Amino acid sequence: MGRAGSRDAGRRRGAAPRKPLVDGTSVFARPPRTASPRRATPPAPPPLDGVGLAAQRAVRFRQKAELRVTNAREALLFVRDVGVCSTFYRFADGVPSLWEAVVGRSSPRWPRRSHHDDGVGLTWRLKDELPAAKQCYYGKILRGRPCLVALDLFPAFYALVRAAQRARDYRIEFRDGRLTLTARRIMDALTAEHPQYTRGLRASCFMLEARQTREFERAMGELQQGLWIVKTEERYEPSFSYRWDLLEAWLPEEVAAGRRMSRAAAAAALVERHARAAIYTRPGALRRLFPLSEAETAAAVTTLTTRGLLEETAVAGWPGRWLVHAASRRTR
Repeated sequence: MGRAGSRDAGRRRGAAPRKPLVDGTSVFARPPRTASPRRATPPAPPPLDGVGLAAQRAVRFRQKAELRVTNAREALLFVRDVGVCSTFYRFADGVPSLWEAVVGRSSPRWPRRSHHDDGVGLTWRLKDELPAAKQCYYGKILRGRPCLVALDLFPAFYALVRAAQRARDYRIEFRDGRLTLTARRIMDALTAEHPQYTRGLRASCFMLEARQTREFERAMGELQQGLWIVKTEERYEPSFSYRWDLLEAWLPEEVAAGRRMSRAAAAAALVERHARAAIYTRPGALRRLFPLSEAETAAAVTTLTTRGLLEETAVAGWPGRWLVHAASRRTR
């Protein structure tokens, strides 16, 4: 059978006939590839303005009457939200204040009759109740001013101040000239027996005379700022007194976590939490608040900027460059 016969047989077996060319191109040919459209460049984020950022900070700090703190539960949520806050002192570097959150406004004037003021009274009660219930840390942790610190953030403070030290290492600090004699005597007494109330502690150190009060209080401040001791209670009956304990004994888990944390990780954690609460800040303010060198501050800022948590930017109406937390973009 010839070629023509073969073609006929193929057609009889159901083979599809070859279709003619259309404009010289087979209908079976693949369509020509077209260049894929280029991805559009995402639009630049809108510029930040100082008025809007200040308004966001006022909300975070609860400086609004409708957001004010009215009880212990709300106070604890506030402390956990901002990470660290002062009790009454107003920092110029963007640290929230429990008193401002209680009264619901910024920079309240100290009342003439503070003992009868509702805002002062509630703030005083809250700064006693929360630490006594071991719900947060209370001490002179920022520039020697009393502050409340959320327990999840406290290990970062410990890592910067004490690193991997234990309570017993106070003897090394005294030997190397970084702890005063009075502070060492107080640590000797608390290590031997803790906790102790103020009068019993002074008696243990043989410092009950009135002329020794200032020396004793100065050493207690030194130990608080060094995160060696902590005030755990304020007792009002039968007489007013503080109860003191070794920090390691009072917050063992948080101290252990701080001892494991690197200095770089601690710096990044503090800067991020502060910027999240304050909305905006500057490297100079960070160095004034936290025990960080210029290089450590720069490294923490670089880490957070790389992670997309901080943005270095200009702010309309304000001079220079600012560090703004990424959350400020999401809440506009």
